[in-house]
Formats: sequence, structure tokens, C-alpha cells
Amino acid sequence: MAQLFEVHPDNPQARLLKQAVALLEKGSVLAVPTDSSYALVCHLDDKAAADSLRRVRGVDDKHHLTLLCRDLSELAGYARVDNRQFRLLKSATPGPYTFILEASKEVPRRLSHPARKTIGLRLPEHKVLQELLALLGAPLLATTLIPPGETEPLNEALDIRERFEHQIAAVIDAGACPMEPTTVVDISGDGVVLVRQGRGPLAALGL
Repeated sequence: MAQLFEVHPDNPQARLLKQAVALLEKGSVLAVPTDSSYALVCHLDDKAAADSLRRVRGVDDKHHLTLLCRDLSELAGYARVDNRQFRLLKSATPGPYTFILEASKEVPRRLSHPARKTIGLRLPEHKVLQELLALLGAPLLATTLIPPGETEPLNEALDIRERFEHQIAAVIDAGACPMEPTTVVDISGDGVVLVRQGRGPLAALGL
């Protein structure tokens, strides 16, 4: 059965998050809270873990996964960002936004969009997830936790654990999430293209 790490939403217990990090480093898939909804995550550099994440989510290798980063300094290794894009990112992060950017050459081909060579990046504003990323010391590969064949993400840790008890290693329970998707914007070109309006206000993007 999947482990359940019950942590304080504002002051998460480091010992529990360290146990979660150990599972990620072993190639496990975890369910974690974000500032939009629960997400499935795994280690960025583990292809087997990424394949497992896709199986749990019920998506193929064409589904666009997202990198969860702790801060803007981590972006340089995965995306090409000019001064205009950086200013926009700085004004709107951390927060409930997903940015589509041109992937750098360092990004494994399996992680970028097969046709457009772009990648989705997020800097979440969630204390528990921020602490987890800090302890891991690297971005996480993520996808919204929507069960196969359904349209809405799960939001209760115990429900997630029951539904996926034999498919994931653990659930980090920090309480319910807002249950509203991120605002997705494509800034890989010259302008800002709204892909999906979600929880992130458009005013922060100049839209």
C-alpha cells in the first residue's frame, strides 16, 4: 500500500519530506499537493519512473509533462529564456502558471514536445512542494492527478491513496488543494499566447 505522509501545510516536517525524497530517488511515483491541484511526480532523470508516471495517468509519450522548479535559477538548464521572457516569468512566479518555453539542448528529447521542441515549466507557490523541491535539489517531472478516463483531478489524499495504492509509492497529505488548474501561456515565440485560463490572474501577464 502507498505510504501516507501527513505534513503541516505551512511548516512541513522535514523528516517526512526526506522520506518522500528517498522514494523519488529510488524511481518511485508520488502524489503531491500544488497551488492548483494534486499532481503525480517523479524524478526528472529517471526514464523508467517517467514511463510509470504516464501509465498511472493513462497518457502516452505525446502528452506534455511539466517540470516543477523551485526558482528561476533552475530554468536556465532546461529552457531558452531571453530578457523579455525572464521579466515576465519574474513578475508572475511563483504562482499557479505553466509556461511553455523553447527547450534547451540539455533537455532529453523524451521530455520536450516531439514536434515543437518546447517544454512546460512551473514554479509553484506551495510551501510543502517548495520544501520537497529544496530537499531533492532538482526539478520534478509532473502531471495533474486526473484518473484515466476522468476529467477532474482528485483532491483528497486518502481518496488518492485508495485509488492508486498499488501504482504509486506515497501520497503527501497537506490538506485539500484549490482544485483549479494553472493558467497556461505559451511564451516560446515573440508574444504571449493564452493556452488555458486558470487560477493564475491574467493581469500579472499583461493580458
